[in-house]
Amino acid sequence: MAAFQMGSGHAVPMSLFRNNRDRAVKAILQELLPGLKFDAGNLLVLLEGGKDQSLYNTDVDYLFRQESFFQYLFGVKEPGCYGILAIDVKTGGQRSVLFVPRFPDEYGTWMGELLSLQDFKVMYEVDEVLYADELNVYLEGVSPKLILTLSGTNSDSGHTLQPPEFEGKEKYVTDCDLLYPILSECRVIKSPEEIEVLRYVAKVSSDAHIRVMKFMRPGRMEFEGESLFLHHAYSVGGCRHASYTCICGSGTNSAILHYGHAGAPNSRPVQDGELCLFDMGANYCGYAADITCTFPANGKFTEDQKFIYNAVLAARNAVTEAARDGVSWVDMHKLAGRVLLQRLKEGGMLKGDVEEMLEAGVSGVFQPHGLGHLVGLDVHDVGGYLPAEPKRPSEPWLSKLRFARVLKAGMYVTIEPGCYFINWLMDSALADPKIVKYINVEMFNRFRGFGGVRIEDDVLITKTGVENFAIVPRTVEEIEAAMSSA
Repeated sequence: MAAFQMGSGHAVPMSLFRNNRDRAVKAILQELLPGLKFDAGNLLVLLEGGKDQSLYNTDVDYLFRQESFFQYLFGVKEPGCYGILAIDVKTGGQRSVLFVPRFPDEYGTWMGELLSLQDFKVMYEVDEVLYADELNVYLEGVSPKLILTLSGTNSDSGHTLQPPEFEGKEKYVTDCDLLYPILSECRVIKSPEEIEVLRYVAKVSSDAHIRVMKFMRPGRMEFEGESLFLHHAYSVGGCRHASYTCICGSGTNSAILHYGHAGAPNSRPVQDGELCLFDMGANYCGYAADITCTFPANGKFTEDQKFIYNAVLAARNAVTEAARDGVSWVDMHKLAGRVLLQRLKEGGMLKGDVEEMLEAGVSGVFQPHGLGHLVGLDVHDVGGYLPAEPKRPSEPWLSKLRFARVLKAGMYVTIEPGCYFINWLMDSALADPKIVKYINVEMFNRFRGFGGVRIEDDVLITKTGVENFAIVPRTVEEIEAAMSSA
């Protein structure tokens, strides 16, 4: 049985992608029938894989990562490919055809011995493999009456995936709009085989986080934590890619939600008495992890740090206990906000009625992001705001939610409440009569420069609850014990 495997890492069977193709075809026919009345073999799905991208105008390429929809259906490592699903409308069967680039013999000098078409067929367990320059000839031979291609706008990035261009396209009836919501919805519910890959990459990421937690101390650079995480994920877990740029914020940087970018490349020395907020996730066979740990640089929480950390932990625990199949994600966001506000009130930072605070948007002052997001082949996975699903909420404190759906068993999501002290948001709150009346101003201002806390788990939604794949120390006591054993 063919499989993707890096060293002793998890063996990902090609049956995972074959089953994904079967699921996709069933979903396509369910959506399009009974309107389709084509002869067998006359409905094609045509996808284009990712392409090599050069570093500006040089002959150096960025490290290739496959386009996610193509990975979902074919699991192919190489760039420059096309894939076709030839669907028999009458029987519901499908035939998979992979098209790979044709290279001259001298290519082998630089890139190694060239694989034959049969090699690709065995490696990826598809029904047929042809060269990409034979795509036009193939299409002429099957004379499809409709070709479904892929185009759609990602609700997280706002970027639009462009449909593939191919020789002779003008000769066929194509539709680039039908497929995107269908395949996106397929990707929302994870198969048993996908769940095992996600479990593996979350475990690798969890172990890497623990190593970093034990390693970090005052005087070390933020990027040393990033480096150790990436080293463990690759050398131990076989994860060549990270799912996103590592966020390794200490001190006030821990309140910068996407710290670690080019202008602030995890480049600050960690100071004694500060918190570290490290948000890092490995990637294996295209599947993502996304885990955040917050811990004290010196291994011991101060009383103020315990106060904020435990408030966030209480919000995380409340959602973890309540989330399950059939529950609204918007309600989970509200629950996290309610618990956070209650804990901040109990600690003396807020005053007044918690429900009134929630409706006024006070929780958005402390957590200016959504509770979490879908995870899969993209760290912010597709499926958030599909046409058939609830629209993005309009309230400012809810509008950052990356999805507003009712949870279903088989969804894989992050639960990541946080509490941050961001100067401009604090200033805005103090200037807003609807919000400042709930704030103990003196104590609130004392937390300027505190930074932030985020606790992020990757969880599988089940019929009765959640299964948490992030296996890391979470309580104050667990974190201090782990760091003391370094």
